[in-house]
Amino acid sequence: MVSTIGLNIKALKKEPFSGSYQGMRYYLYTKEDTLSVFLYPEPWSFERTPEEDKEQKDFPFTQEGLDDAIDWINQSYKAKHPYWEQKAKDRMKLLL
Repeated sequence: MVSTIGLNIKALKKEPFSGSYQGMRYYLYTKEDTLSVFLYPEPWSFERTPEEDKEQKDFPFTQEGLDDAIDWINQSYKAKHPYWEQKAKDRMKLLL
């Protein structure tokens, strides 16, 4: 599952953080005292993914908020596991 090794709120204050896990991409950024988290399917970047394919949730910009955000990412992956698994399989088809 997604972990936050090396990720903390001080790092997020300076720049956004993104990553992927088995078909699911995630993007975290802060604005004032809010941590916004987006989930979207591979293979496209955050900017190239259509808005209707993105799921977003906001959290307080605290260490607890970051922990809750990571929990939400992991729960969302589990809840939609077949969807993310299919997106991982399909990513090369889209690029070819």
